[in-house]
Amino acid sequence: MFNWGSKVAPHAVLVGTILNRGAAFSSCSKLFVGGMSYDTNEIALKDAFSQHGHVIEVKVICHPVTGKSKGYSFLKFSSEDEAAAALEKMSDEVLDGRNIRVHYANRG
Repeated sequence: MFNWGSKVAPHAVLVGTILNRGAAFSSCSKLFVGGMSYDTNEIALKDAFSQHGHVIEVKVICHPVTGKSKGYSFLKFSSEDEAAAALEKMSDEVLDGRNIRVHYANRG
């Protein structure tokens, strides 16, 4: 932690909390998908992941001004088991010509 005299920098606690999140959020129904083609849309993503469970929400993250995809997204499944199955089956798969990365999303 940063120590400035007798005071502790307020952001030091926050950074420590963020860095220690890893194991606490390893099981949830929301997945992060990275490394996507900029052309992959929500429909294509839902179609690909629906083979492994019931997808209830898909959000491709886009630039606020241009509206173009930033190459990553979040998906929410109806259960943790379905999310786990999709994570196992879809990690490092090719979607729209790109190898995608799939991880559990952090809650927050």
